[in-house]
Amino acid sequence: MVFIVVVFLVIGAIFPIIYQSFIDRPLYEAGQHFTLQNYVRLFEEAGFWQVAFNSFAFAVATTVIALVIAVISSVVIVRTRVPLRGAMDACLLLPTYISPLVLAFSWVYIYGPAGYATIFVQSLIGTTPWNLYTLMGMAVTESVALVPIGYLYCSGAMHQLDSSLESAARTCGAGPWTVLRRVVLPMIRPPVLYAALLIFSVSLETLSIPLLYGGPVNIELFASFIYTKGLLDPHPDIGLLGAASVLVLCVMAVLVVIQYLALKNGKRFISVRGKAARRSTLNLGAIRWVGFAFVALYLLLGPILPMLGLVVRAFTQVLTPLIAPYKVLTLSNFQTVFAVQQYVDSIWYSIVIALIGGVVTTLLATLVVLITKRSRFVLAGPLEFVALAPQVVPGIILGLGFFWMFALVPGMRVLNGTLIGLMIAFGIRAFPMAFGAIAPIVMQIGTELDAAARTIGADWWLTFRRVLLRMLVPGLYASFVLLFVQMVKEFTPAIFLGSADNQVIGTTMLQMWLNGNTGPVAALSLVQILICVLFVVVAKKVLKVNANE
Repeated sequence: MVFIVVVFLVIGAIFPIIYQSFIDRPLYEAGQHFTLQNYVRLFEEAGFWQVAFNSFAFAVATTVIALVIAVISSVVIVRTRVPLRGAMDACLLLPTYISPLVLAFSWVYIYGPAGYATIFVQSLIGTTPWNLYTLMGMAVTESVALVPIGYLYCSGAMHQLDSSLESAARTCGAGPWTVLRRVVLPMIRPPVLYAALLIFSVSLETLSIPLLYGGPVNIELFASFIYTKGLLDPHPDIGLLGAASVLVLCVMAVLVVIQYLALKNGKRFISVRGKAARRSTLNLGAIRWVGFAFVALYLLLGPILPMLGLVVRAFTQVLTPLIAPYKVLTLSNFQTVFAVQQYVDSIWYSIVIALIGGVVTTLLATLVVLITKRSRFVLAGPLEFVALAPQVVPGIILGLGFFWMFALVPGMRVLNGTLIGLMIAFGIRAFPMAFGAIAPIVMQIGTELDAAARTIGADWWLTFRRVLLRMLVPGLYASFVLLFVQMVKEFTPAIFLGSADNQVIGTTMLQMWLNGNTGPVAALSLVQILICVLFVVVAKKVLKVNANE
């Protein structure tokens, strides 16, 4: 039953897109014929070559910028002695709690054409040395959202490195810079490579920043192209939309294969063996202060200043250096948010989807992990492959696939535009995350416990419920927290699946922004961040209580 449900939901959302790309009319019309004209028109008429170039240039720039910041930050914070390391570590992870859509808003408030810093600099020097509405401006903003990915992988590897390798290099006459360049950085190549591919993949599927920055200047990327052709066009070309979606899926799948092949020989970089490894700080001399200044400047200009601008904008009528903020203080932005029932409903709907969807997805992922890792099910391998397949499907394409699936499958049409339909899409979107959080814990539990339960007559279900489940509770909590935060921030599948009466916070903010309501957008953004932070704080306390029991 679990196998059927997972395969039906995952394959059912992908198959309609692939099928649509090879037929000559919408898949809900009769008389369909096989054709390749959708792909021909995609490249000859729709200007998709330019979209592809923009997307790859954006992804490459984002990956390079994010990795440079992440690697330097991990070296400075983890392996050197500098002030405020704890505070800097927390600030680097700040974008984890922030939706890329919210981050894009905050950057516009500060660095946009009418942003606070833009006007301030113009008043000083008469010009502005940056333009947010370019590919590079988009890449810089997106890199701030993705730096935490690279930092988590690189800092984890830095913690594990054996300092004896550095000491050996020093005894051979190598200086601090040579040790860093020839020993430390090569040893963290696997996590850097993994983070690079992950950041590159996320950059290709992102919608928020390309839509907000690229839309006004006609710069289209993969996701914004699909959004424009599928939602904004009064007469959408369904075949063209299917072909574009399939090509994006192929690119994402190729990236996953490259990631697997690139890390296949990771044993060459093992530095931690059976005996205890010595840990010490890396003596970089004066170089560490250059690194410290770099990280501090990034934190100030990247996440901190834009977030402060977001907070100030939420409590003011207008944000400009020409008027002191205390002179235009107001609560009208929050009053607008909580006075409109549709806006209030979007907040509750996001919470309900995250709570119920997070619980259901965690439980289903647990069953899938147990079947694939702790059973003799003959289709365990294919089931794991299907369970991880959504990681190559961008959110907007997944939403489109479920929209067509609900419209075509008998009895499922009623799910279009409902909270249940959104829960299903959000859950499948986050399913690989839940699987990745639970699988390592299951693999750490010895099979002797299963065998002991079986010897006293317990079947598979009783063994799971009375033995394994209790040991998996920490992993289930972690999965649920991750899913809750992710689902509260998520909005791309809801672009096609949501209705006027069932919006989530992200789609509501996007619509408000397009209507010019920038103040209420800032207020609603703070509400979303507050929900995530409060939930994580409460969850940590619950986890500590359970750990002590």
